[in-house]
Amino acid sequence: MTIWAASPTRVDDETVRFEGRAMASPLSLQVVGTAERDAARAWRAVVDAFAESDALMSRFRADSEITALNRASIAGASCRVSRRLALAVHAADRAHRLTRGRFDPRVVGLLDGWGYRGTPLGPAAQAGGVGSAERIVVRTDRATLRLPHPVDLGGIGKGLALRWARDRLDRAAVGRYLLDAGGDLVARGSAPDGGPWVIGIEDPRGADGPRAALTVETGAVATSSIRRHHWVDCGGRERHHLVDPATAAPADGGLRAVTVAATDPAWAEVWSKALFVAGRDAIATLARGHGLAAWWVADDGSLEMTPAARARTVWVAGEA
Repeated sequence: MTIWAASPTRVDDETVRFEGRAMASPLSLQVVGTAERDAARAWRAVVDAFAESDALMSRFRADSEITALNRASIAGASCRVSRRLALAVHAADRAHRLTRGRFDPRVVGLLDGWGYRGTPLGPAAQAGGVGSAERIVVRTDRATLRLPHPVDLGGIGKGLALRWARDRLDRAAVGRYLLDAGGDLVARGSAPDGGPWVIGIEDPRGADGPRAALTVETGAVATSSIRRHHWVDCGGRERHHLVDPATAAPADGGLRAVTVAATDPAWAEVWSKALFVAGRDAIATLARGHGLAAWWVADDGSLEMTPAARARTVWVAGEA
């Protein structure tokens, strides 16, 4: 369920801020240089985009479209879907292929078994498909899909929600804004001071203050971290939601958080997860090979980044 603020907060003469909650994350929008009435309409459009995305892709809702599609997959059946859900599932399939399997949404059975449960899909729900090279989705016709295995669209789903909300802001002719969904964000135009937006990279160890700060003017930033979504399962084992498809276990490559800046929020989400799964030994080579601006915090607390990220970094904790 999405809750949005009934009235905006005036930050300064040019800036209006709205706050709410969507897709299990805080949601905020800062609009610069737009009349307050027009900014309020833009906020409503953002809220609508997130509400629609939640109804489309949440595995925690019994009435979501993805739940219906996942239940059909368990029965070996095809299911008619909306254009938006088809786009989301095919995006997940493409992400799986382009990341060479490091991004794999077929983790529903694993997460449920570890105690991070969504809506029950039925007694036949298994952790099948994780780590295999088979396609995520089979398309039977333009509006009908079949999934060989259930999928979780959580991370890429938030990225797509940000993309679709961004598109609505652009159609509303809002030229300067920062839209933040729990640390994953999109920005356009300059900040209130006329320069780029300055974004802090959170310390995943829970320390006060950010580890570093980066700039973004038009683009997206996403972070994959184990700070919030971690727990102990019924067997006493520590778990988190970032699964390594190669081992069908929580990724354990020596990283605590990965941040990626990109032009598109869904792909920023995908690559932040794929790089996290790659682990500390492989992340630098993989990120540089794809030309990514990426920052990562290792288990020992050290912060590293690619050259593309260094060019966008304006401050690092502990550096003069």
